[in-house]
Amino acid sequence: MAVWARQVSRWCCLLNGARAAGFTRGLRSRGCTADTCREFAPLAVLPAGKEVVLWRLQACRHVSVGSCSPPDSAKDGSFSSPESNLPSVQQERAKAETLPDLNAKILDEDWDDIPPPSALEVISEEEAVQIIAEPLLPIQSSTLQDYVDHSETLEKLVHLGVDLSQVEKRQKAGQLLLTLDFEKDVKKILLFLKDVGIEDNQLGAFLTKNPYILAEDLEALETRVAYLKSKKFGKSEIAQMVSRAPYLLLFSVERLDNRLGFFKNELGLSVKKTKDLVIRLPRLLTGKLEPVKENLQVCQIELGFQRNEIQQIVYKTPKILTASKKRLRQTFDYLHNIMGIPHHMLTRFPQVFNSKLLRIRERHMFLAFLGRAQYDPAQPSYVSLDQLVSLPDEVFCTEIAKASMQDFENFLKTL
Repeated sequence: MAVWARQVSRWCCLLNGARAAGFTRGLRSRGCTADTCREFAPLAVLPAGKEVVLWRLQACRHVSVGSCSPPDSAKDGSFSSPESNLPSVQQERAKAETLPDLNAKILDEDWDDIPPPSALEVISEEEAVQIIAEPLLPIQSSTLQDYVDHSETLEKLVHLGVDLSQVEKRQKAGQLLLTLDFEKDVKKILLFLKDVGIEDNQLGAFLTKNPYILAEDLEALETRVAYLKSKKFGKSEIAQMVSRAPYLLLFSVERLDNRLGFFKNELGLSVKKTKDLVIRLPRLLTGKLEPVKENLQVCQIELGFQRNEIQQIVYKTPKILTASKKRLRQTFDYLHNIMGIPHHMLTRFPQVFNSKLLRIRERHMFLAFLGRAQYDPAQPSYVSLDQLVSLPDEVFCTEIAKASMQDFENFLKTL
């Protein structure tokens, strides 16, 4: 019975030793150092005569790199003494002392990254009162006004006089403004426009009509201004053109050059007259050319003007190039066929085409009623077309019709 008990005790010790060795290997595989393995190694005194198990435990305590498996001799079934393995154990221990402690380095780095405060962290009432909650940004809105309190760009544009209610009617203009940063994107464009000649009190109206210029490349804008200067446009003339045609600087140098060339060649104008033409009506450089070409054909083919007459009409009254074709035909028909104004007189006073047909008809009929409808400069009581359409009603009645304002009003009631 005693022999059986001793045998069981021996097997238990061997089993415990193996478990201890496995435990130590697990620690080393997780980056534990030799000192850690030493702390966790079993130090219990084994029963007498169990030198082999004691040697295995001591080996695990001293080796920090490599495997804690028994030496090759142990695999054959023979075990050498602890003293015979002492040099190799010391060498392994020396290697372990030279290895860097990676865990300690990682731990130091982790301490530098202070985690952000948790939303569940308990704070005092005084700290809670000091918290200012920002208003929620509308997820979707049909007006830019809802975003003014959340956007520095919109807020400052409003202070400049930009009408956001008009801007949001333009295609994708509202989305554009919401993506711009005032200091980075908008400020440099404002300084550029002021340098071009746009006054401070004009910036709001200008950006209301053309908010897209805020997304243009500054270098490209400067290149277009430099091109206009190369064509002998003065600074005040460029400022006038840009303010009257806000989209002018959105067009490339190539397009601007093509437009100037078109009007010069199509109308047969000199360089100076072409420049004067676009200064007075700069939207000729930004609008479509199809209506212009059609109006030129109407004047030549349907209305019967000669090429040199068209040059004079267009140079004196550039708006005729963009006028409604229907209105142009009706006005000419009344002036030429009913009032009897010849082509050369219409060429001399082309501004009559800019007047409302109703105004021309009422005044002509009143003069005809009074017997004073005389438009031939060679005849007495001559009435120029310019006076017919440009004078106020009071002046027209007293100086041209030689009648009172009440007479004119009473006559209009009979129509």
